[in-house]
Amino acid sequence: MKSHIEAVLREVSKGEISTEEALHRLKDYPYQDLDFVKIDHHRELRKGFPEIIYGLGKTTEQILRIAREILKKGSNLLITRVEPSVYEKLRKKLPKTIYNPLGKTVTLRQKKPVSGKGRIVVMTAGTSDIPVAEEAFVTCEILGNETERVYDVGVAGLHRLFGEFEKLKRARVIITVAGMEGALPSVVAGLVNVPIIAVPTSVGYGASFKGLAALLAMLNSCPGGVAVVNIDNGFGAAYLASLVNHLP
Repeated sequence: MKSHIEAVLREVSKGEISTEEALHRLKDYPYQDLDFVKIDHHRELRKGFPEIIYGLGKTTEQILRIAREILKKGSNLLITRVEPSVYEKLRKKLPKTIYNPLGKTVTLRQKKPVSGKGRIVVMTAGTSDIPVAEEAFVTCEILGNETERVYDVGVAGLHRLFGEFEKLKRARVIITVAGMEGALPSVVAGLVNVPIIAVPTSVGYGASFKGLAALLAMLNSCPGGVAVVNIDNGFGAAYLASLVNHLP
C-alpha cells in the first residue's frame, strides 16, 4: 500500500499531476466503503485500469452506485454480464454509456487509456461463440488495445481460417474462442509465433458437458504457447491479452 502512495507522490514531484489531483486520488485510500461493496479505486494505480463491475447477481441500484463512484474519479467504466432489461434501467441514469447487446457489456470512456504495443485479434470457431468473443473484444478496446475481429473460422472449414491468415500474422496476441471440441486454439498455435489465449465456451451438444470438453481439449493442446482461461470467460482472456500487449 505504501508503494501506491509513493507512486502518486512521484507523479506530483514530476509535475505530471497537481497536488489537488493527488489528494483527490488518495481521498478514499485504500478503498471506498459503501456498506455492500468496497470499491478499490487504487486498482488503477496498481493495474493500470480501475475496478471492473461484474453485473450478474447485482441489483441495478448496486451497479449504478458503484458505477457513479468510479466515474466520479474520472476513470473509464466497464460493466460485464449486463442483461438488456438491466441496461434499460441503467441507461436512464447513465445516458452516455454504450451497450454491446451480444457481449452484454456496458462502457463509458472518459479518458484515453494507455495504448497497447500491438494488435489483439479476437477470433471464434463459430457464430454461436460470438457473445463470449464480444465480451473479450469490448474489454480489449476499453483497456487501450487496437483490436480486430475474425469470426466463424473453425475447424469445420479450415479454408475460412486461411482466408484470414494475414490478420493473424499482424497480431501481437490472439484470443481464440471455441466450443464443441475446442480445436481452434491448437490449429492457430501451430501457425503463428505469438501468445494464444484460449477461451472454451459452453456451446455444444450433450457430450460437450457445457464447455468442459472444450476446456480439457485446450488444456491438452499440443503446440506450445497456449494459455487457457475458464469456460465463457471472455473478460479474463481479454485482461490477460491486454497485460501481454502492454509489455515493453
